[in-house]
Amino acid sequence: MLTGNSHTTDIITIGNQFYIRAESSLADGRILSLLHKDTFAIFDRRGDIQPLGLWQQGIFHQDTRHLSMLEFRIAGLRPVLLSSSIHEDNILLSADLTNPEIELPSGEFLARGMLHLHRDKFLAEAACFERITVRNFARQTLDIELSFSLAADFADVFEVRGLKRERRGTCYPEEIDGRCLTLSYEGLDHVVRRTRIQSSLTPARIGSGKIALLIHLEPEQEVVFSFDINCESDGEANCSQGHDEALQRVNLQRLSSPLTGFHIYTSNEQFNDWFQRSRADLQMMLTATPLGFYPYAGVPWFSTAFGRDGIITALELLCPAPEVARGVLAFLAATQSTTDDPEADAQPGKILHETRKGEMARLREVPFGNYYGSVDSTPLFLMLAAAYYERTADLDFLRSIWHNIEAALKWIDRFGDLDGDGFVEYARQSQSGLLQQGWKDSQDSVFHSDGSLAQGPIALCEVQSYVYAARSGIAVVAADLGCLSVAEAQRAKAEELRSRFEAAFWSSELSMFAMALDGDKRPCRVRSSNAGHCLFSGIASADHGQLVMESLLAPGLFSGWGVRTIASEEKRYNPMSYHNGSVWPHDNALIAYGAMGSRVKDLPLRILSGLLDLSIFLDLHRLPELICGFPRRPGKGPTLYPVACSPQAWASGACFLVLQSCLGLSISAKDSRIYLRHTALPEALPRVEIHNLRVGKASVDLTFERHAETVGFDIPRRTGDVEVIALR
Repeated sequence: MLTGNSHTTDIITIGNQFYIRAESSLADGRILSLLHKDTFAIFDRRGDIQPLGLWQQGIFHQDTRHLSMLEFRIAGLRPVLLSSSIHEDNILLSADLTNPEIELPSGEFLARGMLHLHRDKFLAEAACFERITVRNFARQTLDIELSFSLAADFADVFEVRGLKRERRGTCYPEEIDGRCLTLSYEGLDHVVRRTRIQSSLTPARIGSGKIALLIHLEPEQEVVFSFDINCESDGEANCSQGHDEALQRVNLQRLSSPLTGFHIYTSNEQFNDWFQRSRADLQMMLTATPLGFYPYAGVPWFSTAFGRDGIITALELLCPAPEVARGVLAFLAATQSTTDDPEADAQPGKILHETRKGEMARLREVPFGNYYGSVDSTPLFLMLAAAYYERTADLDFLRSIWHNIEAALKWIDRFGDLDGDGFVEYARQSQSGLLQQGWKDSQDSVFHSDGSLAQGPIALCEVQSYVYAARSGIAVVAADLGCLSVAEAQRAKAEELRSRFEAAFWSSELSMFAMALDGDKRPCRVRSSNAGHCLFSGIASADHGQLVMESLLAPGLFSGWGVRTIASEEKRYNPMSYHNGSVWPHDNALIAYGAMGSRVKDLPLRILSGLLDLSIFLDLHRLPELICGFPRRPGKGPTLYPVACSPQAWASGACFLVLQSCLGLSISAKDSRIYLRHTALPEALPRVEIHNLRVGKASVDLTFERHAETVGFDIPRRTGDVEVIALR
């Protein structure tokens, strides 16, 4: 049997200090992510799980880390990485490895690169399946030990993110049953969580956190075996499938995605790569629930249903895949609050902020089991419902959730407007809840021009825009449902809000809307991307809207990659902060959306060009949750935000909405019409083809060609009754 030398270990101890060898792979902080429903995994590039770096690696199921260490060794040594990747469809992680130089029992050395080790792994229902292939390219027969070191800390995802707990549950002794090693933990919530690890080969040794296999290899011989990990809660096994059956099922589930039949092709291969990655990431994050598809927010920290994130992602995908919006609306209607629960920031009619299934949420050590602390989820829910109806004319579905819509409208009137001034404000009810409850929910994200933090209740400018869009859109739905008094009341309230908003929020000094009003109704006169969210609803006058668009493209706000959350001139500007100077793709997509019908498309064109260029610099062409807001420098790439979620659903959806905004493309299903308003394309995209755009039972292919002054379009395929109208 081959063994390794102790002097080749990765971690070196000198005194009480720990060091990683420069040539060790542990010095490589790059990670690979997989996601399937309520299970996600973060691996290093070898396919291992290491308790190092940001401590985020592991296999997680329902917000609990079921495996915190997985280290694969050959003859006691870590193999050498050749290459690794996530396949284009995000299903398989593949890693190609080889052996380091190994001392043989005879005293001779097996040269590096004599053994090829290939790892394929994927996630299925609460399980991680792995298949390992070992091939001997040496000219001698080898008996070699392959070992796996394992540990499961059963940490809650909030512990992994840094929250400390005074007490934890009980870790039980490991159990061994033939080829299976089981690690168990009983939480303070009395739920027993187990991780079962099983090899298809009979181990030479098993126990004490290790499974060792002895492999016999003749020259040119290949051995294939599986190594599977299952996550269980309270004795309920989540996956009873074998490797091949599970992989086939995952592939079929991915093919059922509502994005499968929709395609965009352009003359720019880099855009095509960005689009393909965005679509593949969304197909991975679209989770099938009993009520339809729901886009989980992002890996690793937000792999669950978030109200705001789900709604905005559904809005980004409304044109190619309206089924996503239906699933989101159905899920949020089913989880809408019916009670007053201050600890969860819940009131009757309010729409979910986030839901969690881990131990800390079950014990209410964190308030996020079903948490409602976002001021914008409820008006965004209404806004999406109205937009879904315009896109699909699905009146039966709107009728089925009409009582939820009415409850949400009542929440806006009764609980949203805390002081009766006509604006929707927020102030948290629980000290453990979120202090800031807009999409910029960092504690220091709302402030005055002198840098002092705004005191609540706080009325954000973009929330008023969402409320205006909600009331205006729901008025149309109400009229078509025959609820004429509701329609008339919502129209009147929308117009009253618009009048009040312009007077209270417009700042001539900024040439844009103030970020917010504080509890004393003092405007927070800060140049921010929030003002860009006031463009798409219609709440801004034409003149003010044009000034906002121009201001957003000024150097203080536009970094070159996209619009910053706040301008570089502001007191709290920090390009490395989460919300005070960073660049968020979804934020930029919603800003671009505001120019959908505009004759002047400079804003969406600049945003599309910036995000496209950004995607070129990023691994897999995958846009992360955010990047740092440093100015773009010639010849240099973007500065990444170190703990940004990647992939992130609403960042992936930005690709669709920004292109749609440049094309000015909107759909009225009642009229069976596709509108193209003042279509424009950047120089980088001289040709764009959209395939299988569905309107009811009809579908079309559209082709756009950029010319010197205009963009022409053609309809190479049309089935069913649908009309395309271009407005120039």
